[in-house]
Amino acid sequence: MIMKLLLIIGVIGFVYFFFIKKKPTLSKKNTDDAKKKANLQADDMIECPSCGIFFEVDDGIISTNKYYCSSECITKANS
Repeated sequence: MIMKLLLIIGVIGFVYFFFIKKKPTLSKKNTDDAKKKANLQADDMIECPSCGIFFEVDDGIISTNKYYCSSECITKANS
């Protein structure tokens, strides 16, 4: 009797974890940011995270996966 009960609980657990429970997904914000960075063109304007000035992507400097307008802003952001 106990073996039948354990078997039924096991089958229910198996069905729950493999078919019903939803798998975690990336948040929408993270996927939107990744899409924006992937679709940047050379003449797109982006904002410097340090000083807030807008500049073209091809004029920027990449550091820690962010675009900065100058090396001074990179040192300011890392300080």
